[in-house]
Amino acid sequence: MNRLLSLKNRTYILSGGTGALGGSIADYLVKNGATVVLLGRTLEKLQAKQTDLNAIVENSAHFYIVDVLNEEALYEIKDTIEKQFNSIDGLVNLAGGNLPGATLKPNETIHDISMDHTRTVVDINLFGTVLPTVVFSELMVKQGYGSIINISSMAAKQSISRVLGYSMAKAGIDIFTKWMAQELASKHGDKIRVNAVAPGFFIGNQNRRLLTNEDGSLTDRGNSIIKNTPMGRFGDTTELNGTVHYLLSDASSFVTGSIFDVDGGFNSFSGV
Repeated sequence: MNRLLSLKNRTYILSGGTGALGGSIADYLVKNGATVVLLGRTLEKLQAKQTDLNAIVENSAHFYIVDVLNEEALYEIKDTIEKQFNSIDGLVNLAGGNLPGATLKPNETIHDISMDHTRTVVDINLFGTVLPTVVFSELMVKQGYGSIINISSMAAKQSISRVLGYSMAKAGIDIFTKWMAQELASKHGDKIRVNAVAPGFFIGNQNRRLLTNEDGSLTDRGNSIIKNTPMGRFGDTTELNGTVHYLLSDASSFVTGSIFDVDGGFNSFSGV
C-alpha cells in the first residue's frame, strides 16, 4: 500500500469500539495492520470484541475498562497505555448514545422532556469526547504527533426533531473539534491533528426502533430521512471506514479542524 495511506504497525485508541460503527472501524483497522486499544465500561462486550479482532489478526486488540466521563480513571489508563505501547498514533472518539427520556415521542412537546436524561446525553456525547481528547492528547504532545477523530452528526448541521440533547452535544463536538485543532497545531506543532466525521443515517441499536418497524419496514421518520437523502438509502457501517482511514493516515497530513459528512448527500439537500 502507498506509504501515505499505510496504517500498518500503528496503534489507535477507540472509545465505543464495541458498537455498530465503532466495531466496523475496529475491524477495518486491524485488517489494515493496526493495533487497536478499546475503551469501554462493559467487560463482556470488550472481551467479545477483542476475541473477534484477535481472530482476524492475532494479538491485534487490547482493552481497558473505563468510563470516559471519569477523568481520574482516564489519566490512570493513559499512564498504563504509555508504559505498554510507548506511543499512540491516534484516538477515535466513538462513545455516545441517547436515552428515552431525552427523545421526544411523536405526541410529546418540549415540556415533556426529561432534563436529567437530556443532561446525561450531553455529558455522554460531548464530555465523553472532550475528556479522552484532553487526556490522550497529552501523549501526542509528548511524542510530537497523533490524529484525533471525533464523531459529529447530521443533528449538528440542522434542526432534527425529537433529539434535543443529542443535537446540542453534537453541535458542541463540531466547535470543540475546530477549537482543539487550532489549539494543538498552533502550540504543539503541525503533526497533531483533530478532525471529525459526521455520519448520515446508519441503522444501529441506538436508532433502530426510530427508523424501522418490527417487520423491517420503515417508520414515518425513516421514510422522511430516505426521502431527504439523495442516494435514497441508509448508510452501511463499512462506509465510514474510508474517511476514517484517510484522516488517520499521512495522506491527510495538512488536514485539521475539518468535519467530513458521510451522509449520502443528506446535508447538501434542501428537500426541494
